[in-house]
Amino acid sequence: MSKSEIAELPLLDAEDAVPCCPPITAGELSQADAEKMAAMFKALSDPVRLRLFSRIASFAGGEACVCDISDVGVSQPTVSHHLKKLREAGLLTSERRGTWVYYQVAPSVVAAMAAMLDLRT
Repeated sequence: MSKSEIAELPLLDAEDAVPCCPPITAGELSQADAEKMAAMFKALSDPVRLRLFSRIASFAGGEACVCDISDVGVSQPTVSHHLKKLREAGLLTSERRGTWVYYQVAPSVVAAMAAMLDLRT
């Protein structure tokens, strides 16, 4: 797959989403829920992190080698820092295979973030 192709990610059913927080319309968020969600949204608020997250999400199979996503206009140590922040926020998972690290979007967390913002509930 070339870097210009976009992969279709499977959609999760609502029952597959791991709830991290109640929907925003369910009432006021607790302090703990607000802190957890703020960390996730803060991690995505950086343009470099959002680009990295997008690149990983668009790779076939939903995972990408760090060697395929590091060209985002910043140095490799900075890429590693941003990937670490996305992992710490729970948005990515990673697996080391030999000398390379492969990253995957944590689909249940992203689905839970979307469900939290769903105003239709």
